[in-house]
Amino acid sequence: MKYFETQRLLLKPATVNDAAFYLELLNSPKWLKNIGDRNVNTVNDAKLYIQERMTPQLERLGYSNYTVIRKSDKVKLGCCGLYDREGIEGVDIGFAFLPEYEGKGYAYESTLKIKEVGINQFGIHKISAITIPENKSSRKLLEKLDFSFIKIINISDDDEDLMLYECKIPNTSKNNIK
Repeated sequence: MKYFETQRLLLKPATVNDAAFYLELLNSPKWLKNIGDRNVNTVNDAKLYIQERMTPQLERLGYSNYTVIRKSDKVKLGCCGLYDREGIEGVDIGFAFLPEYEGKGYAYESTLKIKEVGINQFGIHKISAITIPENKSSRKLLEKLDFSFIKIINISDDDEDLMLYECKIPNTSKNNIK
């Protein structure tokens, strides 16, 4: 499996070995408030969530959800990734961290790396992001990562208003230079 590194972090594709961590993350107060209840209530539920929601996209596209691990002590801090999400044009970038690791730059560092990987290694031409209007910390991080608010949207099977952000990706293709 392909993994990525930053100065402080290791980003590795989520596997069933991470199930206990994802059980904790998906039931953290901010996840439940800002992302929603995924009905992951046991380690076995978390294994199924990874197998059914993360692994198929990784196998199909080569990218998906990454567990963010601090290199210095191998502690799992959160996740970030690139998602092929129905109702979103382009690839959706997302992130979530356990409360004790917020405000330390880990979300910025890992998400910046995933954004760069998406563009440079996977050839993604359009990266979008969604968040609820009340999630000020996510909005601030998206703006720091050069995302711009586009409009309010709703995605299938969810009537909640979401803020859609997009990142401008410069066209560096030599074929388009004339």
